[in-house]
Amino acid sequence: MAQDQENFRDSIGTIKEDGKRAWVYPKKPSGKLYEYRKYVSYVLLTFLIASPFIKINGNQFLMFNVLERRFNIFSFPFYPQDFHLFVISMIIGVVFIALFTVAFGRIFCGWMCPQTIFLEMVFRRIEYWIDGDRGAQMRLDRQAWDSEKIRKRVLKWIIFFIISFIIANVFLAYLIGSDRLIQYVTDGPSQHLSTMLSLLIFTGVFYFIFAWFREQVCIIACPYGRMQGVLLDNQSIIVAYDHVRGEAENGRKKWRKNEDREALGNGDCIDCNQCVNVCPTGIDIRNGTQLECVNCTACIDECDSIMEKVDLPKGLIRYASEDEITKKEKFKFTPRLKGYTAVLVILTGVLVGMMFLRNDLEANILRLPGQLYEHKEGNIISNVFTYKLLNKTTKPVENVHFELISPKGEIKLVRNDNFDVQPEALEEGTLFIEINASALSGDKNNLKIGVYSNDKLIETTTARFLAPRSYK
Repeated sequence: MAQDQENFRDSIGTIKEDGKRAWVYPKKPSGKLYEYRKYVSYVLLTFLIASPFIKINGNQFLMFNVLERRFNIFSFPFYPQDFHLFVISMIIGVVFIALFTVAFGRIFCGWMCPQTIFLEMVFRRIEYWIDGDRGAQMRLDRQAWDSEKIRKRVLKWIIFFIISFIIANVFLAYLIGSDRLIQYVTDGPSQHLSTMLSLLIFTGVFYFIFAWFREQVCIIACPYGRMQGVLLDNQSIIVAYDHVRGEAENGRKKWRKNEDREALGNGDCIDCNQCVNVCPTGIDIRNGTQLECVNCTACIDECDSIMEKVDLPKGLIRYASEDEITKKEKFKFTPRLKGYTAVLVILTGVLVGMMFLRNDLEANILRLPGQLYEHKEGNIISNVFTYKLLNKTTKPVENVHFELISPKGEIKLVRNDNFDVQPEALEEGTLFIEINASALSGDKNNLKIGVYSNDKLIETTTARFLAPRSYK
């Protein structure tokens, strides 16, 4: 390591010694990896903005309606009755993140996290366009509030607010559904004041995050940075500084033309500090793996550019593991990775199987609370039940009726015998089940009931039927 004392780990890099915020002015990144990140960001931004407005088979592609407990994941609707599927999906997500982090570190944060994408590829690029690069931004902050500073600040704040408002609308579309959002917009804000208030609150939150809080979200608020300290090992591929090559025997040294650095025992790091200047969280990657590093690769591009200028090999900062740097060992599929992969495959298989077994119509038939049974003429025993049918599709289930599969008996609905269940609707009602006592085996009998649509069996469910103990 470049530092004998690791006191830099005692506090985060964006806090000064007096406890005040150390504002980060990152240099505008450039290079091959940054171009790749831009392409990935454009695709993900398109996906994030378009997802709530895309429909497949009438279902919104992604929706997380917490208030009404309705969720659409890749156009598959989930309801409270499917909570077990949702839990398994979340567990799979956690295991996948753990597997990905053990193998490739915090690459998700730098390449795919919405916070990084919006901050680095939207808000910072607007800031570079208005305020200029690192040096210009620092001078502008120190500058008195003259007409130039006021003009640039007001322009930037207005654009930031507009983008935050757009993001808030998209976020709301995920929560309440795009159809309802479009209807609210068509009706006008005066017709939905509570929704408009919520929208402005979301706008304020996003504006605060991207205009002021910024990298503090990754460093302070997000728990993922803490997770990497537990999940990473010496074989994890991360954005790493090759300290063996960079420091050599006598450490780093400023560049001097025609100087034989190898003979002097100096490493390839010329101590230009450009990797620090370009870092969006303000750290020095040469200090090793740190909480603040989001693996954005900006330091890789910048270091490669400097190495090219001084005619030294690229890759002083690169994707590598600690074992690759110190022991020259390549990436291995370790037993730890195999364990995570096995768990992930098993859980995914369970989820896929349960998804195939999942019915489009959920049926629940329960005995009416507080009611026992009724003894009718002809040795008939009658129980009263309530039923709930949930249609999870965007098409009506037509001509629905019930039939008793076992034992033999008759089902009588309080309403019409046949009815329709509307799309994404819950149908409730009351029914009577009548069975001859000779077909019963005791005071508590298990029934198997079929739910039919146009004479086609679409769902089966069970219920408990009570009878006098003497008919055992």
